[in-house]
Amino acid sequence: MMAVAEHDVMCGLDVALAVIGGKWKPLILFHLGSGPRRFGELRRLVHGISEKVLIQHLRELGSDGILSRTDHREIPPRVDYAMTEFGRTLAIALMPLCAWGDANRESVDAIQRLQRAQEEQPA
Repeated sequence: MMAVAEHDVMCGLDVALAVIGGKWKPLILFHLGSGPRRFGELRRLVHGISEKVLIQHLRELGSDGILSRTDHREIPPRVDYAMTEFGRTLAIALMPLCAWGDANRESVDAIQRLQRAQEEQPA
């Protein structure tokens, strides 16, 4: 997690973004919302994420107390990732953002299509 000095924080959003900043961490949390998942499941569910980045983000979310990692000490190896109680509070906070995305999906798609069309036109 990025260190946030008390005097540098403008609002709680700074703190939240220090934990979940970037494209992938909220998606990882979304897919862990229904229960524990194995690494391979997360890799398939979070489309476009590289294995290296997934490993890095799982470690960071674990060190921030958002996720727990359970090694079942089996052969073949089986490791599960799950949200902690603390992590569930963050997932609840992200739900309105998810609802906003669902409600505005068509508008955002239309704006992005228009922007791409404008970029493709010769100057």
